[in-house]
This record gives sequence, C-alpha cells and structure tokens, in this order.
Amino acid sequence: MISQNINILLADDDNADCLLFKDALEELPISANLTIVHNGEQVMEEISRKDGQFPDILFLDLNMPRKNGFASLGEIKRSTELESLPVIIFSTASDSETVKKVFRDAAHYYICKPSDFGQLKKVIYEALTLVLQKKNSLPLQENFMISGDSIIIPEKE
Repeated sequence: MISQNINILLADDDNADCLLFKDALEELPISANLTIVHNGEQVMEEISRKDGQFPDILFLDLNMPRKNGFASLGEIKRSTELESLPVIIFSTASDSETVKKVFRDAAHYYICKPSDFGQLKKVIYEALTLVLQKKNSLPLQENFMISGDSIIIPEKE
C-alpha cells in the first residue's frame, strides 16, 4: 500500500480524460494532491515555479496544443534540475515507434489510456507503486509499458 502523500501533475488537454483520471485517483487507497494542466507550456510553468516544490510524478499526454508531450519530455530530461522527475507517458498512441521514442527520451513508463474505468485505476496505481518503489531508476524496455494486469489494488481504509 502507498502510505505517503503524493503530489501528482497531470498534463492532458482532454477534459473528459482529466475528469476520469481525477475520479479514478479518488477511488484509490492513496493520499494525493492532483494538479491538472492542459498543454506543455503550462507543464513547464508549473514545474519551473520558484518555490522548489516539484511534483512527485508527472503523467504526460503526448498530443497537446502549444507544446506537445514530446517537446515537454525533452525539455525536462535536458534540465539538470528536472531530469530526475518521474514522467509517465499517458497517451492514446500505442504504436511501437512512439513508445520507442519516449523510452529513448528517458520517460519512466508508458500507459496507453484504457477505455475501462477499472483498468484506469489499475494502471494509475501500478504506475505510482512502481515509481515510489524504484525511486528514480528507469525500467528495462520490456518493462516500460504499464498494463495494470498484474496489480491488485488494496481496499481503502
């Protein structure tokens, strides 16, 4: 079970997906603060604020206006101050070239957005568990995609 309070930044321009993510997160047995932004420029503004409080994890959609997820990921990983920020790609894209590109660009994990709400809860919980257990180590390519199939979510207390 995840016992610490987690600060999550979600970057996604689809309001329905943001609402589903928020609802799924609220049903999980974790304590989390969720901040939502809708494009890559807002991502960089949010994580570059001078208060020094970075999110514990960033869920990053790839297809966003103004600055897409690819550009945001590259900017984060080129910054010595931000490079250790765990970034989970959270996208509808599932083609192998896209997955390979963000793996090479040092994203931590990749989630293809599930259409099933129960599966959405599982992939979010698995991503949080993996990042918190492994701290900032990157997975092998064969462990890069998160499916939620092997995770059992504990009951809320």
